[in-house]
Amino acid sequence: MRICTSCCQRFNRPAWRCPVCGHAPEERDGCLVFAPKLAHATDGFEPEYFDQIASLEDSGHFWFEARARLITWALTRYFAQATTYMEIGCGTGHLLSHVITASPQLEISGGDVLEAGLRYAAARVPTVTFYQMDARQMPFEEEFDVVGAYDVLEHIEEERQVLGEIFRALKPGGGAILTVPQHSFLWGPADEYSRHRRRYTRSGLVETVKAAGFDVIRTTSWVSLLLPALLISRMRERRAGTTFDPVAEFQSSARLNKALAWICGIERTLITRGLSFGAGGSLLLVARKPSVASDVQPVS
Repeated sequence: MRICTSCCQRFNRPAWRCPVCGHAPEERDGCLVFAPKLAHATDGFEPEYFDQIASLEDSGHFWFEARARLITWALTRYFAQATTYMEIGCGTGHLLSHVITASPQLEISGGDVLEAGLRYAAARVPTVTFYQMDARQMPFEEEFDVVGAYDVLEHIEEERQVLGEIFRALKPGGGAILTVPQHSFLWGPADEYSRHRRRYTRSGLVETVKAAGFDVIRTTSWVSLLLPALLISRMRERRAGTTFDPVAEFQSSARLNKALAWICGIERTLITRGLSFGAGGSLLLVARKPSVASDVQPVS
């Protein structure tokens, strides 16, 4: 089901022109544009960050690779029968490229509010259908089997509204996979540079996701075995008080990067075998939309 972002009318047609108000989204570079006024916004994320992110992703940095492998494991473990998948806040398409490899049967879509990121993504994964859209007003209802949002919610003030939109976009019985930064004591210059609104607690995220109508089926921290080193790094950054350098933040020698990837691999193996870590730099949550209507009304 599609939803007109102009008049909110629901319709089930192959074309995107609203049968009531006649509104149709503009198409730019093969991408439908649903929130043109926000396409170059800088409130939650600077468009020029994409150059830096794409370079780091292509370098094989352990954090990006570890996150991608954990997410694709969660997707295949909990939603093996899925046929349709949407990633909101897809950025440069790095994670989508991993999803395509891990789950080639999926019909995949990607959405982001910033056109700068979508240009990278379209070049990286041209088989994906992309939408420029506001996660607070998604034009879908009961459209996807799985929706993913990876390090997205912390950028948006209206997190509950976004979760409500994800809930609506999912088919009954569909699933959501989320990752967010964890622990307020890790707040530092990296969060400020990235325009984060918050870091999460496990209980806080679970409560918010349940309030949106979901059943939570798995949570675990990750970047857990490296948490002491991460905490020391954050403390040094605070004491230094210098301008944050995102490139330096992720720079490491090939040998160190390989060692850190190995540690993250051990952590991922433990998670896949059922261990849920209680603390870590990030938090993974897997949830499911009930197959039948619930008496609990989602909070928007």
